Amino acid sequence: MQFETPLRVLVVADRSAATPALLRAVQERARRAPAQFVVLVPNPAPAEWHPFHPERRDKLAEAERVLLRALPAIQDAADDAVRGRVSVRHDPMDAIEEALADEPFDEILLSVVPHGLERWLHVDLAHRLARLHLPVTAISDDQPGEA
Repeated sequence: MQFETPLRVLVVADRSAATPALLRAVQERARRAPAQFVVLVPNPAPAEWHPFHPERRDKLAEAERVLLRALPAIQDAADDAVRGRVSVRHDPMDAIEEALADEPFDEILLSVVPHGLERWLHVDLAHRLARLHLPVTAISDDQPGEA
């Protein structure tokens, strides 16, 4: 019997890590082929705050609590164990590059906030990710699509 090596998928989610659209995207990706998922949440504290600013630590702890609450739903969607981490980096691209320096990934699922300036920033991020030469799927409340 021959087993496929699972692809490593980096799931980048800001704010709420387990939106319905993200859960659908993880479930669909898991159905296509074997995959291992790692959820990455960029630090929600503004980058201009000093790394030792008490509110920055509070924001980091809050993001970790959100991630811990979201992981069971994401694991159910993936039908497998899922690891997660909150980056110390505020900028999503910096957080992604840091994750890629720590371990290899084969593709990225990018959770997108679908409104206003934040939507433009995430579209710009997807464009910046193109230089990594990894497949990137942008996820919005509408449906997942290739970025």
